[in-house]
Amino acid sequence: MTVSPPELAQDLFAPLSPGYERWARILSLGQDGRWRRRMVADLGLAPGMAVLDIAAGTGSITRLLREGQARVISLDQSQQMLAPAVARGAIGVVATAETLPFPDGSFDAVVFGYLLRYVDDVTRCMGEIARVLRPGGRVGMVEFGRPRGIWRPLWWAYTRLVLPLAGLVAGKGWYRVGRFLGPSIDDFSSRYPPDRLAATWEGTGFGSVVIAPMSLGGGLVMWGTKR
Repeated sequence: MTVSPPELAQDLFAPLSPGYERWARILSLGQDGRWRRRMVADLGLAPGMAVLDIAAGTGSITRLLREGQARVISLDQSQQMLAPAVARGAIGVVATAETLPFPDGSFDAVVFGYLLRYVDDVTRCMGEIARVLRPGGRVGMVEFGRPRGIWRPLWWAYTRLVLPLAGLVAGKGWYRVGRFLGPSIDDFSSRYPPDRLAATWEGTGFGSVVIAPMSLGGGLVMWGTKR
């Protein structure tokens, strides 16, 4: 039986919510926090703006936005993943990224981390994001990237060998994640290299798309503005 990307994400990550942020930080060699901070900082948000954090999980991006005094709604398909964020004061909504339960033009900005690999249809998802943004609203993304040149073999070795072994140390569930991530990132990067991903954003109503590879290409941060 074929499992859809959203179902796979639910199966992989929902049981890991209690220690998710700690192990995500360790397995990314401490880099994921840098990517999130860069994405939020370059959105150019003013205090009081309404922001939707999709695939919010345990709330790491939500907390950065709230530090800047944004009014944030944290959305995730998993109640289990959202529970730690809600316990820290986040406003949580359980829903999918491809069917957002908000009226048109509800938000000044929409952000998401590690989302597009886990949706059924990237174009539809970006169209939904554009729909709930006001004209001129901002979108920001954090995702894994795939390094080029001499760094590619090292990245391959880390994602195929080190991550699974580290997952064994992290405990039940993380070994599956460690084995899954490398091929998943590789597949998405092949189907949606940065130029094609930017074109998809532009085709769903976004302009001024900016791409920032980070950590030797292991991270990918993007921004755009709804036309």
